Amino acid sequence: MNVLSTVVFADISGSTSLYETLGNERATEAVTQVTQWIGDSFESHGGRVVKKLGDGVLGIFGDASSAVTAMTTMLRQHQVRLNRWPQPLRMDIRVGVASGEVVDVDGDCYGDAVNVASRLCERAGPAEIWATETAVLLAGAAPDAWYRKLGMMEIRGKAELLMLYQVEWRENEAPDSLTMQAALVSSFAPADSILGQIQFSWHGVDMSFVSTDAPVHVGRATDVQLCINDPRVSRLHARIDWRNSGFVLTDMSSFGTWVRFDGSISPVRLRRDTCILHGTGQIALGVSFNEPSAPVINFRVQGSSVHLG
Repeated sequence: MNVLSTVVFADISGSTSLYETLGNERATEAVTQVTQWIGDSFESHGGRVVKKLGDGVLGIFGDASSAVTAMTTMLRQHQVRLNRWPQPLRMDIRVGVASGEVVDVDGDCYGDAVNVASRLCERAGPAEIWATETAVLLAGAAPDAWYRKLGMMEIRGKAELLMLYQVEWRENEAPDSLTMQAALVSSFAPADSILGQIQFSWHGVDMSFVSTDAPVHVGRATDVQLCINDPRVSRLHARIDWRNSGFVLTDMSSFGTWVRFDGSISPVRLRRDTCILHGTGQIALGVSFNEPSAPVINFRVQGSSVHLG
């Protein structure tokens, strides 16, 4: 029987490097402890653990609000835990949330929402929760949760683009920099009125975006705002958001992104990480600046009120 449910997939970001650092035995023990804790977090908020898949946990909730509350609470608690752990053991968790009809067969579950939740988890950055528009609508005003529109995005296995949102869980992220839940998703509007502008140049082509244009997607796909036609660039390589009156670059690629600020010697390497863009500089996509033919775009940020210590 088909039942409307909310599916959650959570996994450990960067577990591969953990095995390289700690060795198989210690890494397996650490990963097992975290996945067990993730499963316990699901169940403590009324969810059911369907199965564990290596470094990931698939769970199902009867309502979207419980799922969103469970995930925001879990990531807040995990952040506190991380602060007590030694650096080699620190593991981020990323989450995908999707609502839809699910078929239960002998304790396992199947359906489009299961596949989408898994894909969103793959696409989310460390410590991020990505959710479908349906899940956000059904969640309503979940306690202590805010939503940031990511825009229409392509999901592997889906013929049509999906409207996606990021669920913000950080308590120090004030609602005035995000979008609050409203009766309809279409009425979401950013409350941050401080405008900024970011300019890009790539092979003689100049493009400019203001804060209200965000998110700006960068990649090889023809439907992204900043299309870079190079085989080393992922189809959806990076995303640029407007947060707290500043532009933030998030790497979403297979091989990484490098950011070099003018006046700085060492570039910043991003692997599913974020970086605040300020001043002027260059972004290398897929390969580092050491590669002479690297696809490099220049950027200039104006009007940002980000203060760097």
